[in-house]
Amino acid sequence: MRLFLVSRAAKAALFVLCLIPALWLAAGVWRGALGANPIEKITLETGQWTLRLLAAALAITPLRRLAGWPELIRFRRMLGLFAFFYASLHLLTYLWLDQSFDWGEICRDVVKRRFITAGMAAFGFMLPPALTSTRGWIMRLGGRRWQQLHRLVYLAAAAGVVHLWWKVKSDLREPALYALLFTILLLARLRRRSRESGGERAATP
Repeated sequence: MRLFLVSRAAKAALFVLCLIPALWLAAGVWRGALGANPIEKITLETGQWTLRLLAAALAITPLRRLAGWPELIRFRRMLGLFAFFYASLHLLTYLWLDQSFDWGEICRDVVKRRFITAGMAAFGFMLPPALTSTRGWIMRLGGRRWQQLHRLVYLAAAAGVVHLWWKVKSDLREPALYALLFTILLLARLRRRSRESGGERAATP
């Protein structure tokens, strides 16, 4: 019971922490404190928090193994959903505040501007895992198919890094850092799967 209460308190604290950037942006809009180009500021911040939270969600599995703390898995879904939340705000900022829902111009942007294309692809890869994140979907799809579907987050991470890389053009330090981080997380996952496959083969008579 005590562990359950501690876990609930930790999840509540994490929820508040993940919500703070959105509240800060909302307060900045209210006070007019986002600088000369508030749309650009909102776009930048929501995009950065998408990548940060996506990296945090993907880091849960290797961290819980390294730390020997299996309870960390309880926070992965929340981090992933908050990553999708900020990705949605990022997309909505572009569609609404930047383009005023001018679908013709948006379609031309997607075709002509490759960083917009990569960003749309990243959101598309994030959408199925976000929509199927509940236990009910695990039961409907089966554990194996559900896990395969949720590997789309790695494609989302890759497309997100490409989106940022093509967007910044000159100073590539930040996208390079994200690329390195996601590569390390992917390699950690592949190494774990390789070990598990090796163990299964060794256990087979």
